[in-house]
Parts: sequence; structure tokens; C-alpha cells
Amino acid sequence: MRHFVDRRLNPKDKNLGNRQRFMRRAREQIKKVVSDSIKNRSITNVEEGETISIPTKGIAEPRFNHSPTGGFRERVFSGNKEFTTGDKIQKPSQGAGEGGKKASDDGEGEDAFTFALTRDEFLDIYFEDLELPDLVQKDLKEIKSFQYQRAGFSRTGTPNQISIRRTIRNSFGRRLALGRPKASEVEEVEQEVDDIETTGPKSEADLYRLSTLKTKLLELEESRRNVPYLDPIDIRYKRLDKFPRPNTKAVMFCLMDVSGSMGEREKELAKRFFILLHLFLKRRYEQTDIVFIRHTHEASEVDEETFFYSRESGGTVVSTALTEMIKVLQDRYPVSSWNIYAAQASDGDNFPDDGDRCITLLQEQIMPLCQYFAYVEIVDERELDMFQTATSGAELWQAYNTVRENCPNFEMKHIARPGDIYPVFRELFAKQPTEA
Repeated sequence: MRHFVDRRLNPKDKNLGNRQRFMRRAREQIKKVVSDSIKNRSITNVEEGETISIPTKGIAEPRFNHSPTGGFRERVFSGNKEFTTGDKIQKPSQGAGEGGKKASDDGEGEDAFTFALTRDEFLDIYFEDLELPDLVQKDLKEIKSFQYQRAGFSRTGTPNQISIRRTIRNSFGRRLALGRPKASEVEEVEQEVDDIETTGPKSEADLYRLSTLKTKLLELEESRRNVPYLDPIDIRYKRLDKFPRPNTKAVMFCLMDVSGSMGEREKELAKRFFILLHLFLKRRYEQTDIVFIRHTHEASEVDEETFFYSRESGGTVVSTALTEMIKVLQDRYPVSSWNIYAAQASDGDNFPDDGDRCITLLQEQIMPLCQYFAYVEIVDERELDMFQTATSGAELWQAYNTVRENCPNFEMKHIARPGDIYPVFRELFAKQPTEA
């Protein structure tokens, strides 16, 4: 029988095993509440934990109950002065006596069950079915990570790597080849010697037999000492060789329009989208670089703090951001070693003659290298109904629609309000079905 001991640290004042079982049972309800909760969060607290409430009806375990309208009863309630055991009572008609609020015979009502999710639990539930599309393993250049794999057996190693099965197997083969006497053979000779000595030798033949048996017993014991049960040459260790692990490195380019056409509302929605993308990448992937590029009529690579909090304004030339992305790609991220992704947020305004240049840069230089490119256009709530079709949108949307028709790894979505960000994000990065 195997005994498993869970030695993971429990959250404060919580039983980890019971908590995980409860979250598995109520996962659908918890996930729905988490998705609704995160829509109303601000940028500063988007990654914090959450205290959520779910209906107790959603977490109730199945149980058997007596039907109130059928079956037979034989019980007398305390304080009864009218009926005795065996009396027949007419069943009430269906619906009789009903009304008012629902009650419960076990002390449970319809109140919500409230509990707190930690930051890690909250993010795990929210990002559990999302992934970067078409993430593939790249070459073995500049390998920094290795993994150990079984590679047969070795005569040397550490005690915790001893292969008991292979060691006993070698020991048995050696004892068999060298003719080591079995313990049963020694016991038989000893038993025969004891029998003769107990009854006493009655003839010269018995004395000769006893002498022969003692000589044989000495030979057997000597042979067993010379051929030990386990010899150092029998011991084998599991051999583990270090093999390079192919890289699954990815870089995400975040392109954000901060020109004068982007008001505070549009910039706030764009920042919400990129913060969610930043959390997703850091939570789900270890080897992921994020490159932040802001643009007006000029574009530049910036750090995270500047990208999210710096104030800037100017004209709008989108191709400058794409040109900056190509420059960074060529300088630091060879396609042979990196998975290339990009996400862009803009209000759709662009310099009139810049649309064709954007199309050329995307189709000829960026999309052939990219695993996936996601474009999010931020529109006014009053315009959302006008932009329901794939061909309707601002200037940049019209230009990018040409790219989408030619590139299956290019996707576009509209966002009009904070509540649209999270459904759009899940559509853009939904886990793909596994191909056979």
C-alpha cells in the first residue's frame, strides 16, 4: 500500500486539499464570476486576488431526499395528540401549502457562498484555456536549458539512483553461473546430520555417512562464502544523460498608438488590453520577451513604465511603429530561434497616404516572420453598431482588412467599452484544438 503525503505549504488558515477539491467541483461557477469580476477592474488592481460569491445551489452535492408527494411514511411527530401509528392521512393536493420564500429542511437557504481567491488562483482560472497560437520549438542554438533523460545503466552513481531490479538480476546470473549452493541444499544436509546425531550412529555405514555429510556441509558453506549473494560488480545505477532542450522562446511586440487622436478613454482601453496581455505572457510562459513600442508620427522602443504611464501626443503615422518593429527584429530576434508575435492597439486614424505603406510592410516583411498578429481597434460606443461587419472600420481597419484576407495568421477585433476587452482577448488567444 502506498501512502502519499502532501507537504505543500497551505495558504494561511486554509486546508489546501479541501480547498482544491471545492474549486474543482465549483469551477464553472467560479470561472463565470471571475470573468465578470475582472471586467470592472482598474489598471492598478487587475492582477490582484478577488473575494467572490457564488450561489450555494451551484456547489450543493447530490443527495437522496424523500419525495414530498409520494411514498409511504410511518412516523409520529412529537406533540401529536390526534394521530397514532397506522392512521392513514390524506396527501395534500399538488401545490397546496406552497408559497412565500423557499425554505430548507437542512438549514441551508439560497444565500450566496463567499470566499477569497488568491492572486495565483485568480490568474490561473482566468488564463487556463488561453495560449499563444502556433507556438513551435526552434533550433538548438545558444541552448541555456537542458533536461535529463534515461540512458541505460551505469556501474557508478549515487545511492538514490540504484536500480534494484537490474542489480538483483545481475546477482542471480552471477550466482547461477558460479554454482553457488542454494540455502535449501545446505538446510537439507544440516537436517540429515541432525537426524543421524539425534538417533546415534548404529553402524560403520552410519559413521561414514555422517563424516561424508559433515565434509559436504563444510564445502557448501565455504562455497557460499566464496560466492556472496550480492557483490559490488552486480550493482547497477540508473544512468541519466543531459540533453539540450529545444527552445520555445517567444517575443511579443506591443504596438500602441499614443497620438493626439487617441483620447484618455481610448488610451485607457488600450492600456487595459496590454496589461492583460502582459499578465498572460508572464503567467503562462517562462521564456517570453516583451517589446514595447509607442508611436505618434514617430515611433520608439520604450520600457514598461514609459509604455503604460508616460504622456505623449502628436500626429499619427502607423507605419513608423511597424518599421521600428522590423528594426528590433533584425537586431535582436532571429526567426530561427524565436517565435514572433505582435499585438497592436489604435483608434484606426492614420495619415491618408500611410495605409498602403502599412500593407506593404506587413505583407512583405512582418507577416512572413510572424506566428500571429492581433490588431485591436478602439471605437466609440455609438459607432460600434456601425462596425459589425468585417469590412467596416476606420482608415487603418480598411487597410488591415486587405492583410487579413491574404494572411490567415492576422486577426482584428473592435473594442468600444471596458467590458469588451476580456471577451475580445479570449477570442484572440483562445486555445486551439489539437490536430491529429
